[in-house]
Amino acid sequence: MLAENTINHAVSGGDLMSALTNVEQLLRGKGIEKALHHLILLRASQINKCAFCVDMHTREAREDGETDQRLDHLIVWRQMDEYTPRERAALAWVEALTELKPEADFSSLRTTLKELFSDEEISTITTIVAMINLWNRVQISNH
Repeated sequence: MLAENTINHAVSGGDLMSALTNVEQLLRGKGIEKALHHLILLRASQINKCAFCVDMHTREAREDGETDQRLDHLIVWRQMDEYTPRERAALAWVEALTELKPEADFSSLRTTLKELFSDEEISTITTIVAMINLWNRVQISNH
């Protein structure tokens, strides 16, 4: 249930929300596999504790064929063997860009990413992470 003083960002910031939605459309056309895209969105939403987004991205991932086991294990992905090297590299990048810990070794993470992704794919993944962090904060503003 929403509080009385929530902000309907779609109405009050309609042109801004439209522009952000257009960016999302562009991102979906950049060739990052759907399963990986879902994992990126869900992992950042878990870190940011955005209940609405966790629910939505879990549901959407299942609708696109993601397994319950992989979704259930995402929060502990480093300890599980079911994620591909590309997924593991992207998930490490998601965590580094979302948590922004001073000890994060971005150089090492980029080296691993460059072994598995093109520069264009890395830019796309980076933008997906930036956008989900933005959307999480918009949604959380009404928690």
